[in-house]
Amino acid sequence: MKEIEVRVIDNDLEKAMRILKKKIQNDGLFKRLKLKKSYEKPSEFKRRKSRVATRRQRIAAARANRYR
Repeated sequence: MKEIEVRVIDNDLEKAMRILKKKIQNDGLFKRLKLKKSYEKPSEFKRRKSRVATRRQRIAAARANRYR
């Protein structure tokens, strides 16, 4: 787990909160919390992992085709 740090400049808490939320989203913490909130059946876990792997391969293939 890496540290997330946000500096508050000129007591601008709204801007600091937006920056913090964006950093947390980019880190994937919200997604992990959502998955841990409820039980996931083993079959659903496998299906989700398969979909993520397929998506990752499709994105990699698109990037490879773009640079040809």
